[in-house]
Amino acid sequence: MKQVLLLKTTEYNKKAAKKIAKLLIKKKLAACVSLKSINSIYEWKGKIEDVDEVEIIIKSKTQFKKALIVFLQEKLSYDVPQIIYKKFKSEKKYINWVNKSCSN
Repeated sequence: MKQVLLLKTTEYNKKAAKKIAKLLIKKKLAACVSLKSINSIYEWKGKIEDVDEVEIIIKSKTQFKKALIVFLQEKLSYDVPQIIYKKFKSEKKYINWVNKSCSN
């Protein structure tokens, strides 16, 4: 069975997240990008941070993983961006749509 790549990252605000999402779609690196407002708590430089962020979930071809990571490292606002990913099995019609939408 073919797989789909789900890659998750975050951005400071909705405007920046939407800009990244639209670029991913325009460059055909992603079939779909979902945005969700979240609250994150973490330690950074010895201080506990409690921040509102936008979670970005990218659905793409598995072979685009490296290109997506490079793109996100260039575009994201964070010094150490969260870039996590996993390959998932997918229903055939959805994976076909992903493959067609990501035509690079």
